[in-house]
Amino acid sequence: MSTGIEIIGAESMGVRSLCCRVTLPDRRIVIDPGVALGYRRNGLLPHPFQIAVGREVREKILQALRGATDVVFSHFHGDHVPLVGANPYQLAVRDLPETFCQLRCWSKSDDGLSANMKKRFDDLADLLGDRMQVAEGRSQGVLAFSRSVPHGAAGGNMGTVMMTRIAIDRRVFVHASDIQLLDGPTVDRVIDWRPDILLAAGPPLYLDRLSEAEREIAWENAFRLTRSIDLVILDHHLMRSEEGALWMDALSAAANRKVYCVADFMGRPRQMLEAQRADLYDRMPVPAGWHDAYAQTVPR
Repeated sequence: MSTGIEIIGAESMGVRSLCCRVTLPDRRIVIDPGVALGYRRNGLLPHPFQIAVGREVREKILQALRGATDVVFSHFHGDHVPLVGANPYQLAVRDLPETFCQLRCWSKSDDGLSANMKKRFDDLADLLGDRMQVAEGRSQGVLAFSRSVPHGAAGGNMGTVMMTRIAIDRRVFVHASDIQLLDGPTVDRVIDWRPDILLAAGPPLYLDRLSEAEREIAWENAFRLTRSIDLVILDHHLMRSEEGALWMDALSAAANRKVYCVADFMGRPRQMLEAQRADLYDRMPVPAGWHDAYAQTVPR
């Protein structure tokens, strides 16, 4: 079987996700099998067009899991893992293939989790049993995992995440979920791993609470990554606003090197549907009661 990286979901492809599949000759590794749509943006529920795209991505994740040998959970936010209490726009545990329980699972630990996140960890542990291994700081063959690093800035209230390194032939791929480029030591760790290809969450420029100092830190860290790594893919929080796309393109110009979003890397048109939600409602009005009716079609 050929080797390669397929990124299945991300904001530049219309959904909240950072799910990917890495295919090796003898392994098929799915990282962060989750999807969400952002429950409200500008006071609006997801547009039906977003929901259709989300359903398509959800099915692709399930298809990837049906053929997987390994699954990795970087953390337990609802756009990164299947959920027992999924809303109509997320991936539900009940929808997982029967073979899911047979996968080798590499997971972030439950240390320091909120009660809600701890329940999600426990739900998956109940499902997977002793196949769910805490992987922080461990390595096994082509796989290596970081110790916990901040979800965004150090000392924040969003918890921590686990990064993944995979050796693919003579290349190294790093999945740095939700680091947001806001912590210098985390970026140092990524560079120390000497990846050829990096997939990372960029800064959440759409959030008013992100300070000017944090924006400068994210820019400096992004610039360091582009000077150290051949192929940098930034997405997730970054591509929840049109400003994020402009920021990434400006970074490419400043570094004199192409920086990719997921859609660019996958050869798809950018489809930043969350950023365009209000415009979608203007162009394609949604009848009153549509979301309630849709929710009734989703099994509980």
